[in-house]
Amino acid sequence: MKSPMSIRFAVLLSCTALAAALSTGCASDTPNRQADAAVPVSRTPLLTKARATVLGQTVVYPTGTPAEVSSATVTMQPGQETGWHRHDAPLYVQVLEGTVTVEYDGGVVKAYPKGSVFMEATGTYHNGRNLGNEPVLLLTVSIGAEGIENTVARP
Repeated sequence: MKSPMSIRFAVLLSCTALAAALSTGCASDTPNRQADAAVPVSRTPLLTKARATVLGQTVVYPTGTPAEVSSATVTMQPGQETGWHRHDAPLYVQVLEGTVTVEYDGGVVKAYPKGSVFMEATGTYHNGRNLGNEPVLLLTVSIGAEGIENTVARP
């Protein structure tokens, strides 16, 4: 079992990667550094202290090899599916657009609308589908380690 510090570190890494991926910059035609310094930084928590996946599994950070954190955006057009797959390391997901519907082995089905953030199931095969009429856009952050595949297709 991982210590709370390991879990906090993994969540911190995922949030840092998320912030970097979503950063849009703050350009101005007439910069005023003194005024900018007086404005407090805005922070909106999206996922805090997650200790379990969407299926109630304990989030466990891989050990024994160097960490590898990867992020990606996934776009699914209406009617598209991810195909059955699993993740062997913790995966943070944020739904940026649309609604993704995920079916897990055992028949559990969950729908995640725009704005949802969650830790995806680990080691459980699942298939994501876009059942809507608009594209689905996901931000994923894999908190893996060297030698561990982020996504493994069902044989």
